[in-house]
Amino acid sequence: MAEVVGTGLLAEEITIALKDRDGRAEVTITACDGWARGPRRDGAAWLPVRVEYGVAVIGPLERPGEPGCVTCFETRRDRVRTDSADRAAVLAVHGPELAGRASPYLGRLAARTIAALAAHAAEGPGCAVWYVDLRTLTAERHTFLPEPHCPDCGDLPDDDRASAAFEPGAAPRPPGYRVRNVPAEHGALLDTYVDGECGLIRPLVRDTLGGLVIAGAMLPLRFEGGSEPGVGRTRGYRASEVTAVLEALERWGGVEPGGKRTRVRASYAEVAADALDPRTLGEHDTSSYEMEGFAFRPFAEDAVCDWVWGYSFARRSPILVPESLAYYYVRGRERPFLFEISNGCALGGSMAEALLYGLLETVERDAFLMTWYGRLPVPRIDPGTARDRTIPLQAAAIIAETGYRVELYDTTMEHGIPSVWAMGVRQDGDPGRPRLVCAAGAHLVPEKAVLSALSELGPLLADLIRRYPDEVHRAQEMVTNPDLVATMHDHSTLYGADAAFDRLSFLTGGTGVRGLPDMEAFTVPGDLDVMRVVDRFLAEGMDVVVIDQTTPEHRARGFSCVKVLVPGTLPMTFGHRNRRVRGLTRPLELPYRLGHRDTPLTPADLNPDPHPFP
Repeated sequence: MAEVVGTGLLAEEITIALKDRDGRAEVTITACDGWARGPRRDGAAWLPVRVEYGVAVIGPLERPGEPGCVTCFETRRDRVRTDSADRAAVLAVHGPELAGRASPYLGRLAARTIAALAAHAAEGPGCAVWYVDLRTLTAERHTFLPEPHCPDCGDLPDDDRASAAFEPGAAPRPPGYRVRNVPAEHGALLDTYVDGECGLIRPLVRDTLGGLVIAGAMLPLRFEGGSEPGVGRTRGYRASEVTAVLEALERWGGVEPGGKRTRVRASYAEVAADALDPRTLGEHDTSSYEMEGFAFRPFAEDAVCDWVWGYSFARRSPILVPESLAYYYVRGRERPFLFEISNGCALGGSMAEALLYGLLETVERDAFLMTWYGRLPVPRIDPGTARDRTIPLQAAAIIAETGYRVELYDTTMEHGIPSVWAMGVRQDGDPGRPRLVCAAGAHLVPEKAVLSALSELGPLLADLIRRYPDEVHRAQEMVTNPDLVATMHDHSTLYGADAAFDRLSFLTGGTGVRGLPDMEAFTVPGDLDVMRVVDRFLAEGMDVVVIDQTTPEHRARGFSCVKVLVPGTLPMTFGHRNRRVRGLTRPLELPYRLGHRDTPLTPADLNPDPHPFP
């Protein structure tokens, strides 16, 4: 039987409501007409009922040994609500008084309504709360996910070698190269993750930009004040909302460990036999490390750091990776060795799908930077030759909205996975509008790579056109002082300046044009064995390392999340001083191998200017 603990109107009405039900739930209900939620009882199910700011809060129902407790709910709520700081400030001053004071809105009718819901909630599932507005008596149900890091019910496993074994799961299938139709899960996806009271993601926002429908999903992070946006850019609201939520979920896995507890702390010298050498991923210039206030420290084999387990396909065994390279917002005990962002992070319906898209992002960014640093005169692509007529239509939509010329370039590298550089170029002489904006895409199918690049280009171009008039002066300053290029936005802003346009003459001055049918696809019959893609890198002498970033929140909807590292490829960085090319030989040799240069390059031959990736 349920036991009611408390005094006041709510306790009285809940006791009456329980007598009218046949429920057999063994649960303690703590009822307070004010703010206090009462103490939990160890080893017993517990349902708190209290009143906050004129709203009655019922639940969540705690059950012993099950995740999803009151602390989880309050953690989720404090994180996702935008007024949490104000709420905390009020409680800091008035908390003791509010705890016991009955709400003036709490009358007999309201108490009976709350009591009926409480009696129902005492028998229902956990991980849910009911809100009752005492002024209108409207009720809302909000669900939440257990917090894996919860001090009361969380139980994260340790990160260890055994957990790093790669289990591919279902194979992505052409033509969509996905394992399931996630857009069809729109409603369930939003129900699981999006809630303004206690969800993982705040309510979505919508817009139109660059000929596409835009959706934004703001993801508050575990550390106070941190947030990351997920953005969807498609031709429909539902698809854009799904994409935005999926990107936010990818961010959730990539920012810091959320599925396992990091346990290995050592120097590289101590674990070298089982570890990835960070130097193979490209280091910062020596001059950057010598700058006052530089956020990173030079790598040394005896320098201690935290390590997580990944899987090396070249070694066919688990491998240790510096935690700050596997996750990009780690709050470590010391400065990391290298600047790292979401390069190679991806979400999928299986590990195989996530690995594929992590590789494709790595390819997209590497191809862009290889073309930039080597100033490769790659051929232009004629979008009018596309079999998929969406491509010329999407390009035409960008032209119609912005007045900019759309240019596409084939940046496919030695591995043969199609990649594309897209560019919007201003046609008039208005210096108050940016001269150009760049974007990129990669896919196993060339036309999908083009569509990916165009989907990025349109909104990015429209956004820069909108903000550039306020940044003209800064753009001109960055032309002559590259050290001023410090953020992601700075890179695109810089190339809004007319004076920077000639830096792309190696592309815009070329005469070669290629039809899309002439671009070779990475052909895959039937289901895709992602190992065929991995093998292409291994054949070129490059390892592929995958780190499982999957959290319990991802598993709630059957997703996998990974970080992919391919030593030897160029990592995307933002901030000119953060570029990472030192120690990499591939950017020097590949232009020669591909026939763009008569001899290999030297480090002095690499493009010294900040890249234009947005």
